Amino acid sequence: MPLPFLTADGVSDADDDVDEVLAHADDDDRWRRPYRPGPWRVAISAVLLLLSAFMLLATMIVAFAGGGWAGAGACLFAALAVLASALQMLRVGVWVSPTGLRRIGFFATRTIAWNEVTEIRTVQQPVRWLGLPRTVQGQALTVAARGAEERPVLLTDHNADFLSRSEAFDRAADAVEAWAEEYRPVPA
Repeated sequence: MPLPFLTADGVSDADDDVDEVLAHADDDDRWRRPYRPGPWRVAISAVLLLLSAFMLLATMIVAFAGGGWAGAGACLFAALAVLASALQMLRVGVWVSPTGLRRIGFFATRTIAWNEVTEIRTVQQPVRWLGLPRTVQGQALTVAARGAEERPVLLTDHNADFLSRSEAFDRAADAVEAWAEEYRPVPA
């Protein structure tokens, strides 16, 4: 028996239609991810959150055991850095809104307005496996922007969101392409 899940928007996913491409909400100016984070991304973040909990416990032990405020401060700083990296790991991905397309990486974010996007398409090319330097043959969703020489990769079928989930990659690519078709101005 599937149990309904209440999302952060306060909407139950029991009535979700899988064929719905655009994720519309009441607030049109909000950035949203057109797909769910994958199991690899969630698992890595969960392990980092567990590690930060142990580090915070170590901070408390150091502080109460008389290890000095410098040691407790160093432990606290390290725990907060691991906590921040776990939260950033969950934010990484492609986000869309009526104003444009945003690619959030671990260290950098790039936003492209819809009027600058000339083409979004899925191509076969070597892609990085789980973001590591090793490359494998796979699919990548790329975007061509006006005035840019390179075609940045938005999504791949071997990243932490879509590894071994090719149907989810296809749905996410279709969703981003649908957002582009709806909000990109028609050339005259």
